[in-house]
Amino acid sequence: MDKELCIIGYVESSLTSKDEAPKMEDENAPQAMVRIDPVYRAAMQNLAPGDDVILLTWLHEANRSYLQVHPRGDVHREKRGVFSTRSPDRPNPIGIHRVTLLAVDNGEEPSILVDGIEALNGTPVLDIKPVARTYRSDEEL
Repeated sequence: MDKELCIIGYVESSLTSKDEAPKMEDENAPQAMVRIDPVYRAAMQNLAPGDDVILLTWLHEANRSYLQVHPRGDVHREKRGVFSTRSPDRPNPIGIHRVTLLAVDNGEEPSILVDGIEALNGTPVLDIKPVARTYRSDEEL
């Protein structure tokens, strides 16, 4: 059994630097394409436009030496430990992005188009998870 962390794809975004990236996706983050490695095509089988999903990313531009940051980058606010913030600057910078799928292409070059995401161009994608929902007793899980 393979127990390595594998990258399943990469974000293609107009965001190219941490300075221009919004602090959260609801702050005018752009739509982005996520290119999925074709080996994972079968894993995309039930994805559809309109689905809400969680993208887990590796925030590769993070400064892993930071343990405290000013919330939202505001130097007038007291520093906080990174584990109590959403700052990408942390020892293991995993990004959690709740997005809506706008388009799904399961062809030769699989991809998904997502609504606003604050990930930079080239950000590795680690996984795609459905947003948990409540099931009625008569629904199939």
